[in-house]
Amino acid sequence: MSQFVITYLGGNQPTTPEAGKQHFAKYQEWLGSLGDAAISPMNPFKMTSTVNPDGSVTPGSSTAMSGYTIIEAESFEKAIEITQACPFLDMGGSLEVSELMGMS
Repeated sequence: MSQFVITYLGGNQPTTPEAGKQHFAKYQEWLGSLGDAAISPMNPFKMTSTVNPDGSVTPGSSTAMSGYTIIEAESFEKAIEITQACPFLDMGGSLEVSELMGMS
């Protein structure tokens, strides 16, 4: 089986604490449904800075990426199917799926 990175992009924050709890419950349910296929779930980013080619540092991100999850799947198509069920999409966010390549 191959490993895939699901990258979280954009998305809207829940408007109330209750909506946040409901979304988090859906997200945990989705992750739970993945079982052992969830290799590294729930990896949000915090305090991002961009290091530029000249070595200067700019606070913040140059992308809308907010985190990632690593899953294991039989094929790229199966990884896409798993990703399509992620509740992050309900928040108006997008998800990118990339296969990880082993580098020796």
